[in-house]
Amino acid sequence: MQKDLNNKIDIFCNLLLEYNKIHNVSGVKSKEDIIRYVEDSLYPEKFLKDRKSILDIGSGAGFPGLVIAMAYPDTKVTLLEPIKKKSAFLHLAKSKLKLKNVMVLSKRVEECEPFFVDLIVSRAVSDTNLLINLSKRFLSNETELLLYKGSSAKKELDNIKYDMIQNGNRRYVLVSSNR
Repeated sequence: MQKDLNNKIDIFCNLLLEYNKIHNVSGVKSKEDIIRYVEDSLYPEKFLKDRKSILDIGSGAGFPGLVIAMAYPDTKVTLLEPIKKKSAFLHLAKSKLKLKNVMVLSKRVEECEPFFVDLIVSRAVSDTNLLINLSKRFLSNETELLLYKGSSAKKELDNIKYDMIQNGNRRYVLVSSNR
């Protein structure tokens, strides 16, 4: 499985670098940049394992949702991206990588019909409280939110119970919907 994942990551890197030259869907400039984002997407592995369904709000160029879908092919991953050139890239990547576990929705979170998932992930989208409010229609009692935050994450977490792991300046904040 690791060989298959490495092949997918290599295809993804080349695809994103090529697409980015014309459409500028991400600030990445090199394969090394993309690999760092891939590693960042998968770093909180203990929070990602054994999930049946994941919603990535604001998927952008596929971090973390598309990368998670590559690493966990048995997990259904919905990528939610309202910016057309980014969602077009996600559709292309899904096709090129033959990811049958991915659905791309080209909408804002407020425009989506509600559905429940095990985990909601989001990287660099919004303030934590706003993101939790936007996510409410997708939460069951068991749903958790995994937020990829920067070094100032604690400032946004007043009155919220959470678990956090840290890697450098990145904070991976896990919030349970029943807290």
